[in-house]
Amino acid sequence: MRILAFAALTAVAAFAHAGGPASYGAPFSEGPVMPVSEAIASFDEVAGQPRRFSGRIAEVCQAKGCWLMLEDDGQVARVMFGKHDFFIPKDSTGRAVVHGVLERKALTPEQVEHLSGDSGKGIAAEPVEYRIVADGVLVAG
Repeated sequence: MRILAFAALTAVAAFAHAGGPASYGAPFSEGPVMPVSEAIASFDEVAGQPRRFSGRIAEVCQAKGCWLMLEDDGQVARVMFGKHDFFIPKDSTGRAVVHGVLERKALTPEQVEHLSGDSGKGIAAEPVEYRIVADGVLVAG
């Protein structure tokens, strides 16, 4: 875990100095960063606690930019921006660090349909998904 956290911090530092990351939502301080794959693997220990999570932006909501899919090592979590507290550009790509709380969310059929429809890649939402409710996002610039 420490090696992965160090690698994530190094990646954040690298893009912070290469033109700087774009920040959305509430600012958050630097600190330990957990790859989303590691967070999902340690779900019972991690869930419900505010943390910094890292990964690659796999997709962004194409309706409003109100969520992104954060991927690492084949594991994915949907990042929601509070209750639509902020948005990110729909064409955002690259690596991201988010500050928020990890949860597992069961979706209604209507929610699955809605989220699937907002996918620009035609990816269907899963009926149960990992979700990070974030108050801040840093996207590599």
